[in-house]
Order: sequence, then structure tokens, then C-alpha cells
Amino acid sequence: MQQTWRWFGPQDRVSVDDMLQAGVQGVVSALHHVPTGAVWTPDAILERQAQIGRMADRTPSGLAWSVVESLPVSEDIKRQTGDWRAHLDSWKNSLRNLHDAGIRVICYNFMPILDWTRTDLAHRLSSGATCMRFHLPTFAAFDLHILKRPGAAQDYSDETNEAANAVFATMDDAVRERLVRNVVFGLPGAAESFSLEDLRHHLAAYDGLGEDGLRANLIDFLSEVAPLAMELDMRLCCHPDDPPVPLLGLPRIMSTESDYTRIMQMVDLPANGITLCSGSLGARPDNDLPGMMDRLGDRVHFLHLRNVQRESPDIQGSFYESAHLEGDTDMVALIAAVIRQEAARRASGRDDASIPFRPDHGQDILDDLTRRAQPGYPAIGRLKGLAELRGILAALTRHDVGLQA
Repeated sequence: MQQTWRWFGPQDRVSVDDMLQAGVQGVVSALHHVPTGAVWTPDAILERQAQIGRMADRTPSGLAWSVVESLPVSEDIKRQTGDWRAHLDSWKNSLRNLHDAGIRVICYNFMPILDWTRTDLAHRLSSGATCMRFHLPTFAAFDLHILKRPGAAQDYSDETNEAANAVFATMDDAVRERLVRNVVFGLPGAAESFSLEDLRHHLAAYDGLGEDGLRANLIDFLSEVAPLAMELDMRLCCHPDDPPVPLLGLPRIMSTESDYTRIMQMVDLPANGITLCSGSLGARPDNDLPGMMDRLGDRVHFLHLRNVQRESPDIQGSFYESAHLEGDTDMVALIAAVIRQEAARRASGRDDASIPFRPDHGQDILDDLTRRAQPGYPAIGRLKGLAELRGILAALTRHDVGLQA
């Protein structure tokens, strides 16, 4: 398992020096400043590689850009509208340029509009740590009373609608504005500029598409890009929906094991793979993460190891981002399944036996609370998670140590 760390570029408040001191073996990054639908040029890719490759004092870091997360898929491609064919050509050209730069693993997602959704970016726990949280009644209050989406009440249970009404009644203007900012933070590049009217416009563009239509468009996309990835010996890995339930009336097609199985079968090429995110998928109680790794593991090209604590047994429910060993996913069993998959790959002679993983997200603890890094990406909280994951990995792979009864 290759230990990696996500880095958002020079503006990231967690630096290359910090990553190096954390002992990571590779870096996960993207060209967030390049507009969606545009080509990632060789020069821009080389510049990011150079930034990763040097410390603040300009000495070599020894780190390399291992995984792209994410090469964005435009809304036009997802809907097959507007400039979608030009955007598809740009995506394929970006893939070629990344290959020429020596990068082989490409994470992407096919979620309409929202990359991820939380209602609180700094939920305070009893320990004093903070974390991201999705609180269903608060999100429903946003949907019903702030966004005022037509027909929204039909998407929630009577109990949730009543709770949402109660939550909204307690909100003042400042709380409402903060909730809007938190929700739109999951819109790529939109946290500073998206308005509610912008969001309504984007939602309207998906009217009538539905799950079958979005899935058909994903299959069309993969039918174009997966053969190219095979030719280039690259691996594509689709990130699951986050959270893995329908939101704002938008279709969700990558939320369960059956969703992934269906897409793998429809475009049955080894390059068409999975980003197994234990946090996103783990927000649903019907997703068995260790079992998914055992059954789908030969197509898992990238791992996000994080944990969430579900606040109800419902499929559509609230959750918060727990410490890596404290949530509802059995992280020991999941890593054991990864180790089994890597052993099978080595035995069959695959050259991708070491699956890259990163400690996805983390709670803000200690100095994280004043550093104010990207929400979900603190320095110390992620380092704590990485240390815990390393401990599991070391224990499960030390064959010379016998367990005593």
C-alpha cells in the first residue's frame, strides 16, 4: 500500500515540507486553477510536479505526483449538452499529457454539480476537536426553506420535514448564510462566487435526466476514455457519491456495490476502475466495505481510507467524520482485505500490486484549530489518521510476530 497525501498546491496551508515530515511516499494533487473543460497542458503539469519536488528552501523533496485527484468531468459531459464533445477531447488530451509526465492513476467523479455536501465544516466534538458533518434535518431545511426547491418535501420523510421546519425556525440570518456557504463549498471552484440562483440554474439543467440517463452518459464517457487509458497503461478510478444518497433531486449512480458492479460490467476493461472511499460509501449502512474490497478489489485502483459515524440506521441519515479507527467502518478488516488483494496481484504478476491510499480527511486537533487549512484536510488530524493506518498495516503484515492468547 503506497502511502499518499492530498495536496492542493502552493496555496495549501499544509506544505510540501509538512508532507515530507509526515513520511508520505507519494502526493495526490490536481490543477484546480485550470477551468473545467480545458486541457491540462504539459507545462502546467510539469510546474505542479516541480512544486511537489522541492521544499521551501528549494532542496529536493524526493516526493512525486502519484495520483491525480481529480481530473474534472464537466457538467456538459455528464449531461451530454453544450460543449460536451470538445470537453471530452480536452479530457482525453489531458490524459495523454499526464501519461507523458509519468502519472498513471486518475481519480474522477460523475456526481452532478456537487462534489461533496456537508452542512457543517467545523462541527465541535466533546473532545474539542472539530470535523465535518452532514446533518439531514439541517440540509432539508436548506432545501425546503432557503433554496425553496419545488417538490423538495417529497424527497424526505414526514419526520425529517418536521425536524427541518424546527431547525429552520431557530436560524438567524448569519446561520442561514453560513449554511449556504457550507453547502456550496462542495461545488468545484464555487465557494466564493456561487449564488442560490446559480445553484437553481444548474439544478434545472438536470431536469428530466434521471439515473438511467446519467448512467448512460457515464457509460458513453467511459467507452471513450477507458480504451485510451488501456492504450496508455493508465488506471481510471471513479469516486463514489458523497453522501451516497440522492440530494436536491439530482440522480446518484455511484453509491453502492451494485452501482459499481454494473458500470464495471458495462465497460469491462481493467482501466475502468474504482476509488474505494470508505468514508463516502460508509455513510450508508448497507455498504459492506471489507466485502466490497474482496469482491471488487481487482478493479480498485485508489483508496480513500476515512471513517464516519452514522447517527441513525437509515440509508438517508446524518453522519459526522470520525477519527479513522472510531467510526462505523471496520478499518482493520478493510485493510486486511486490501492486503489480500495486493497479494493476489503479486501472485499474478500485476505491476500495480501496491495500491495507493491516502488518509482521507481528518479531524482538526491541536494546532489544526488555528491553522485553518482546507476543510477536512488538516495537518495533524490527517497525520494521526495516517499513523493509525500505518499501525494496522504493520501489525497485519508482520508474519514473524505471534499473537499471544
